[in-house]
Amino acid sequence: MTISANTAVSAAFNSVASLSSINHVLIVTQENRSLDNYLGALRQYWAQNGYPDQSFDGLPQFNPTSGAPPLYGPPPSSPGCATPSPGSCHPDPSHPVTSFHMKSVCDENTSPSWNESHNDWDYNDPVLNAPITPNGFVFTAAYDARALGYYDTDGVRAMGYYNGDDLNFLYFMASNFATSDRWFMPAMSRTNINREYLLGATSHGYAYPNGTTASDTPQINTTTIFEELQNAGISWKIYVNTTGTDCSSTPPYDASCLMKHSYLSNFTYAQVVVSKYPQNIAPVSQYFLDLQNGTLPQVAEFEPPSDAGLDEHGTDSDSDAPTNIQAGEAYVESLVTALMNSSSWSSSVLFWTYDEAGGLYDHVPPQPMPSPDGIKPVDLLPGDICTDSSGPTCDFVFTGYRIPLVVISPYAKKNYVSHTVADFTAMLKFIETRWNLPPLTKRDAAQMDMTEFFDFSNPPWMTPPVPPAQNRDGACYLTTP
Repeated sequence: MTISANTAVSAAFNSVASLSSINHVLIVTQENRSLDNYLGALRQYWAQNGYPDQSFDGLPQFNPTSGAPPLYGPPPSSPGCATPSPGSCHPDPSHPVTSFHMKSVCDENTSPSWNESHNDWDYNDPVLNAPITPNGFVFTAAYDARALGYYDTDGVRAMGYYNGDDLNFLYFMASNFATSDRWFMPAMSRTNINREYLLGATSHGYAYPNGTTASDTPQINTTTIFEELQNAGISWKIYVNTTGTDCSSTPPYDASCLMKHSYLSNFTYAQVVVSKYPQNIAPVSQYFLDLQNGTLPQVAEFEPPSDAGLDEHGTDSDSDAPTNIQAGEAYVESLVTALMNSSSWSSSVLFWTYDEAGGLYDHVPPQPMPSPDGIKPVDLLPGDICTDSSGPTCDFVFTGYRIPLVVISPYAKKNYVSHTVADFTAMLKFIETRWNLPPLTKRDAAQMDMTEFFDFSNPPWMTPPVPPAQNRDGACYLTTP
């Protein structure tokens, strides 16, 4: 090449070439935890365990007084209820509930549904016609507790957090591998909606589970990531924990039964899988066999082990056995350590995250994002927020709240924190980038490709670290947070 003076030369380097080191992408998505609830005390853990401090936007009371911002701030609080149960909760800033360390590793559920998520944003202005004041977490938790007959009728549990003693495996992995303080659930609504974004980058206008109103169809007829993978000849599999279900965990496996316990059943493509590709949905026991046999697919997604009581979701009923978060963390530990000890480790990445924040406090507000497909909410109920009012949050143009993320791979940067705003459809963007697939919607197209989490030139963890076994000794009760 011959150039003359004042000629600009630029070169573009294809990230896919580096990503070719990754041959297996695993997605583990547990239930209903905000970043502040689970990783808010991360900088305290770093200080206590000899990790170098860096910027991480967790709970402000755990920030240092000098060094990388954000710096120390008082523990946050939210307005509590001025009126005792059984009356309705009337939020009052003169009755604050302040961020506190949870004593029990079991808690009553807090809801992330449409109305609650919007009231969490600002109970005075849930449609965002004024600057945000994230003040509604205690109010919504108390409102639901009073309606459902929970113990915590004052909504205190919404302001609780866990630390590195409670969640020692998570804190170790987040500190040694890569994490983010700007990782969001895709929509201000509940599990079904966000898991539809996980599989198809849209809920197709649904704010509630499929079939809630006549405006919903039982299944969504949009393309999922698995359909794209199948059409491209890329191997994939969904793993279902069958404990507590009516499905067999030993051969022969009934694909139609397993599909009932997969959120892919929300899409019409589920019928195609059951009839044409039944081998692509399997019990989680097959995952460990696939690791042993060297048959791990190129993309794998793990359904939450809800029927087994291991999904970390808040307990839905006081008459049920409480969901113990340490048991759920130990389940994830079993998936992660099996991968790290397998022959597939050297070419894998495991994304560990949560489907939504669950109505638990987080101090960072939802962020603007493109509508996936231009479809506004189609199934709001009479009296719902946005049925008699309008504003920016009445459309799918914001994320929901922050959730934890750990990127686990031999190529994951050591002690890395991303500050890039993304929702978890970025995991779809990563898959699409790795295998040169088109985006499913405008939402996944707008995400970062997640290559910033990796160092392919000098992979830090070809020999993985030895994490601690997840603690299992936490007290489990529901009567008080």
